This record gives sequence, structure tokens and C-alpha cells, in this order.
Amino acid sequence: MNKYITLTFAFLLSTFFFVKAQNTLGKTDDAGRLALNIFIPDQAEAIPEIAASLLRDRITQMLTSYSLSGSDEGGRFIVVPVVSVLGKEVTATAPAMTVVSLQTSLYIGDGYQGIKFATTSLMSKGVGQNETKAYIDAIRKLKVNDPSIQPFIENGKKKIIEYYNSICDFNIKKANTLAGQNNFDEAMFLLTSVPEVAKACYDKSMDAVSPIFKKAIDFRCAQSLAKAKSIWSASQDVATANTVAEELSNIDPNASCVGEVNKFVSLVNKRVLELDKREWNFKLKQQQDAVDIRKAEIRAARDIGVAYGNNQPKTVYNTAVIRTWW
Repeated sequence: MNKYITLTFAFLLSTFFFVKAQNTLGKTDDAGRLALNIFIPDQAEAIPEIAASLLRDRITQMLTSYSLSGSDEGGRFIVVPVVSVLGKEVTATAPAMTVVSLQTSLYIGDGYQGIKFATTSLMSKGVGQNETKAYIDAIRKLKVNDPSIQPFIENGKKKIIEYYNSICDFNIKKANTLAGQNNFDEAMFLLTSVPEVAKACYDKSMDAVSPIFKKAIDFRCAQSLAKAKSIWSASQDVATANTVAEELSNIDPNASCVGEVNKFVSLVNKRVLELDKREWNFKLKQQQDAVDIRKAEIRAARDIGVAYGNNQPKTVYNTAVIRTWW
């Protein structure tokens, strides 16, 4: 039974974290998060379905207790729980009770390349009127604040941030190549996927995403304007003017062709006034203040990147290599 649950690491400035000086934490928001999937593989000894579901929830609680929170985004990095049954017996009491002793090993690693970053193990024992209830009791007894969890998470974080920094220049080069092919969404996805906690790479990526975003809005502005002109040239009436307005409505106000768009809008407005004796009420979005433009660009680029990522096929992990971790 393979299950995926996406969890997001919300890194707080003062919470359980130390890395090199070039990686410092900013405020806790979506840009400062690392996505980590929980991947529950088939266990050596099958555990009841309800116990496996509880295991997933228990790990979620563990991560939440370290100021981590959930998300719907996927990623290449995973937490893998592996349950080993160390002992199982039925007591001679009346009524008879089932006792199970479990070792739950946790692994953080790269789900694509199969590289293991960190590991720890938790012990628990459960008692119940039947085997299923004994498993449930044992998993419930996994300590969410076990002292081994903190260094486990810290080591995993550190390795993941080192990964982002190691591929940073390659990612930026690839993003620029994609932008040169007008694959702007994928380019922005690559750059905005870098979490803020990997500060050295994050800063480089945000510097690189701004000119790509500008190229994207200029390209799309030209496309929308050309389509609007084509629509208008075919039929110059009020209904067509409304269709033109819909086509132009998503143009970014900072695109370089906005001046040309405004001239075209004036022509359409003049014709609507002649036909309908009233002004056409279409207006382009207002430009942001200069101080807000960079923030707005990054936010818009991130939204585009998230939408692109959500439309991609589900993550396929290298399970053959992952299974060598235990």
C-alpha cells in the first residue's frame, strides 16, 4: 500500500535549525517552506489498514509539533516510515490480550535519486483485545516529541538546502533557456520552487525570475493585443467590443505594449461611442507603485509556477533504490 501525503516544512527563525551563514531564515510564509512528501511503502509485515492510516496521521503530528504544517504541493524530498514487528504474543490472561512490539524507522531522502539524508528509529509497544487494536495502540504510543526527532529533522533540512544550493546555477541557466523558447511557466516554476530558507539560491533565483516574468508579460501582451485587433477588425460593434475587453483584461499593466493597447482601446471606445452614444467602460488594470513592482512580480511568478506544477504528472519515486535504505 503506497500512500503519499504532502507536508510542508515551515522554517522559523529561532526553531531547531542551524546551517551555513549564507542560509538564513526570513519570515515564515509560503516562500520559506520546503515540501516533503510522506511516502508509506509496502511493509515487510503487513499491518492493518486502519493502523497504517494512523501511522500517517502520527507522523503528521510529529512534524506539526516541530512547527511544520501541511500543504497540497508535492516535491522530490520524502519522509519514509518503515514499521518492523519485533515481537508479537498473546497473553495467557482472561480475556486474552495481544501484545506487539514495533520499531518504526523514519528516513528523509531524495525520492528521485534515492539518496538518504537522515534516519532515526522509534520504539513502541501496544496491547489490545485483538491484533489490530494492539497495532493501533502501539502506533498511538509513538512519541511526537521524542528527542531523536529534532536532530533527524535538522539533518534532513540541512541536506535539502545543500541540494538547492548545489543545483542553483544549473537551474537558473535552464530557466533562461526555457524562457528563450517561450516556455515561461516552466521557467518560473523552476525558479520559484526554491524555498526562502535556501537563501543563497533563493536570492539568485528571485533576481533571475524578474526579467523572465517581464518577458512573459510582454509576450502575452503582444499576443492578446494581436488577437483583440483581429477580433475587432472582423466586426466593430458593441458585442465585439465586450469580447475585446475580455481578451485585454488579463494584460499586465507593466507590460511594454500597454501604450499601444491604450491607443487601441481609445479607437474602440470612439467607435462604441458612435454606435451606442456612450463611452466604453473598459479600463486596463492600474500599474503598481514602483516599490511594489518587484514583490508583485515575484508573487505573480510564483502563482504561475504553482499552477504549472499542479498540472504536471504525479511524482514517481525511485522505489527500487529507496528500499535499500532499510
